Amino acid sequence: MASPRFPEPPASITPTTVVAVDALLARLVGKRDDWVKVTIAERIRLLERIRDDLIVEAGPWARTISRLKGIQPDDALHGEDWLAGPVVTMRNVQQLIKALQAGGQPKPPALRQRKDGQWIADVMPWGMWDKLLLTGWTAEVWIEPGQPPSQGRIYREKQEHGKVALVLAAGNVTAIGAMDVLYKIFVENEVVVMKMNPVNEAGGPHIEKIFQSLINAGVFGVVYGGGDIGKHLTDHASVDTIHITGSDKTHDAIIWGATPEEQDKNKKAGTPRLNKPISSELGCVTPVLVLPGPWSDADIAFQADQVAGMVAQNGSFNCNAAKSIVTWRGWPLRQKFIAAVEDALRRAAPRKAYYPGAEARYQAFMAKYPKHKVLGATGEGVVPWTLIPEVPPTKGEYALSTEAFCGVVAETSLEAADEGAFIDAALAFANDACWGTLSCMVLAHPETQKVHAGRFDAFIAGLRYGGIAVNGWAGSLFGLAQTTWGAFPGHPLDNIESGRGVVHNTFLFDHPQKSVVRFPWRISPKPVWSSSHKTLNLVGERLFAIEAQPSFLRLPALLLAAVRG
Repeated sequence: MASPRFPEPPASITPTTVVAVDALLARLVGKRDDWVKVTIAERIRLLERIRDDLIVEAGPWARTISRLKGIQPDDALHGEDWLAGPVVTMRNVQQLIKALQAGGQPKPPALRQRKDGQWIADVMPWGMWDKLLLTGWTAEVWIEPGQPPSQGRIYREKQEHGKVALVLAAGNVTAIGAMDVLYKIFVENEVVVMKMNPVNEAGGPHIEKIFQSLINAGVFGVVYGGGDIGKHLTDHASVDTIHITGSDKTHDAIIWGATPEEQDKNKKAGTPRLNKPISSELGCVTPVLVLPGPWSDADIAFQADQVAGMVAQNGSFNCNAAKSIVTWRGWPLRQKFIAAVEDALRRAAPRKAYYPGAEARYQAFMAKYPKHKVLGATGEGVVPWTLIPEVPPTKGEYALSTEAFCGVVAETSLEAADEGAFIDAALAFANDACWGTLSCMVLAHPETQKVHAGRFDAFIAGLRYGGIAVNGWAGSLFGLAQTTWGAFPGHPLDNIESGRGVVHNTFLFDHPQKSVVRFPWRISPKPVWSSSHKTLNLVGERLFAIEAQPSFLRLPALLLAAVRG
């Protein structure tokens, strides 16, 4: 199946005219060869200017996006828009500065090889502030088998000619487009035109102010409009490469044709309508793989709150939102855990269904699964948190092959002879029955990891996902920046699923395969994706202040807000 086909909302900003688009592209073409010759020192100065402008624009940017979602600045949920906008963008900028100060080849904290020869780079903690702010978190970038852990190709190899890249920005999180631009310009050496998504295009003017130094340098520009402007850009002779975050249906319309009939015809003939390099991040039916173990009542409550947050964050309009909770049918604590997740979702704040088509997608799921459980509050413009119990673990099952992109989560159990056999069954299920390969979550008690050490290692190695989070949310991989973000390699253009290529990757690895982030079993203070976080707005703003200008003087205020969460 696939991601949804999203309806286009009415414009909130006057669309850019075709004449203005063409003029911008002409300027970028004039600068593309110059950009590849810009020195590292000058690139660092541009990034430092971006950092300074982001400090000024962070608050207005976060408030604009919260207004779009119906969230007030004094609401704890306003912290989401600090974290998923200014905070992650600042991390990206600061890490790129650090990477370029190292000549485009920053030394990872550790580098090692598995027995099969595959390289793994430890990328977190990267410095003192990671250790202080994200205590106990570790992250790795796995390199494609058979490839070396080389870094910073564009800073090692001389390049004479540049390219113009089109970034089609996401409609759910404005930092996605901003960080895609940073990757294209500073990691792939391409000048960029970014088209804002109509859903959140109100964030575009803030991004323009933050990236004003790049606009002044003639290597970046922002345009607005609907599908007509998008098609004009994708088909334009001056656009050399494309990066899209969105739906596989939009991807196929760009590459294979406007109608399903045209797409099928071109796919069968192997004749795409557009022959341009395209990278993409296109969604996933994201599983939470719950490994059985000796969980206490406190463990169950904590992990249930985490999972509810993985569903509810940003109204569940995330490509990495939890969509399938997977347990062992023989686990004695299974029903107790699922009941705790239901209770946590009942307590989670209702959200405005701001993303187009959410209510129609919700109704489609309800029609397919009449035994669904409505857990959250209902009301006008609200899609309630809803659990679909006992979904058959079968490839092609609607809830496992269709990305809901709204507040729906399925619950599936697997038969297995024992705990160890379930680990193997969960691996096969995640790889074969769930649509997409973008990201997944694994909840595994320390005792489970210890008792089944070899099996657990093979389990993590075998998961065919671009991002794997152990005992936390995979959305963290998006925000850390030093990890990669993108689908597991190997999707062909005619069956694109979660897409191809990566972004972020501030260690500039040339051949990344996937990233893995590992958390303590019980994260403390409460993780920022927790469904019950009470001080998220304060944490978001104060974390941004430290990411922007690290200082021990700012640390007590952040810690106070975090422990009160």
